[in-house]
Formats: sequence, C-alpha cells, structure tokens
Amino acid sequence: MTFSDPQKNIQQFGLTEGMKIADLGAGSAAYTLAAAAQVGTSGRVYAVEVQKELLSNIKNMAAKQGFFNVEVIWGDIERLGGTKIKDHVLDAVIVSNVLFQAEDKRGVVAEVRRILKPKGRVLVVDWKDSFGGMGPHVDQVMSEQTARDLFENDGFTLDRFISSGDHHYGFVAVKQ
Repeated sequence: MTFSDPQKNIQQFGLTEGMKIADLGAGSAAYTLAAAAQVGTSGRVYAVEVQKELLSNIKNMAAKQGFFNVEVIWGDIERLGGTKIKDHVLDAVIVSNVLFQAEDKRGVVAEVRRILKPKGRVLVVDWKDSFGGMGPHVDQVMSEQTARDLFENDGFTLDRFISSGDHHYGFVAVKQ
C-alpha cells in the first residue's frame, strides 16, 4: 500500500530551473519544498495557505532546508484574486489534496486559470476514496472524472496522468 509521494509527483510534473509556480493549499509544505528544489534559486514557489499558523511553519522549513526561493502568502484559493498573485504570471500550479475540501471547487479552478500563463500547467492530485478513516469522508471524495471535467470545462486540456500512489489519482492539465 503506497501513499502519495510529493517528491515523485513533482518529478513527474516536470518542473524546471527558473519556473515560477504556486502550491495552492500548501499545508504541510511537502509539495512546496519538493517544487523549490526543482525550480532552483532562479525559480520561485508561492506557498498559498488560508491557515495563518501554517505559513510560519512553511517559511521555517524552507529556510532550514536552504530554500530561499519560497514565498508564503496568506490567501483564499477559492476566491478570484484570493491568492494575491498577479494575472497570468505562473508557469505551473499545484493543487494537491485540496479539491475534496474546497467548498467552491469552481472558484479554485478559476483562480488557477487566472494566475497561470497561457499554456501553463496544473498538477492535480487528490484522494480516490475514503479508506477506513484515512483521507476525506466518503461524502467529500471527488472522483478523478469530476476533477478532470471541472478543469476541462474551464479551458484546460488533459496533458497526461501521473502515478500517484494507491489512494490518490493525479493528472496534469494545460491552460488553453
């Protein structure tokens, strides 16, 4: 039984040196830190989180690991403009284990669309199911097809699927 490995998922996403990206709902910073390593010192990772107490943890972990290319933002990823990131400036966005808990899922997709450059990419990783107390409540699980439809209905095209563990699905979509 394998859980989703942020390091492996980020490697499959294909980030490169110098990219500007955002980790929406950064939480524990696992994706933020993996991405910071990939984009290097000339890149930038915006860790957006609504829970203020997590922001200082993210900043401290990044500094402790020598990542000074991480910027934390207290923001609402479900509201247009809520990330406080300028329009069409990012090369890539990470939306991992966020959709199942978002009240306004369309709002999340609209914000991703707003901050991504044309042809920018989004990595979506979320829970396949509720596994006896692990992961979200069964009523909160969003199927892979529903997640794909959400993005495709807002001008994204499926690029590829990624292998993201036994309990998660993952895909990369491109903004058209």
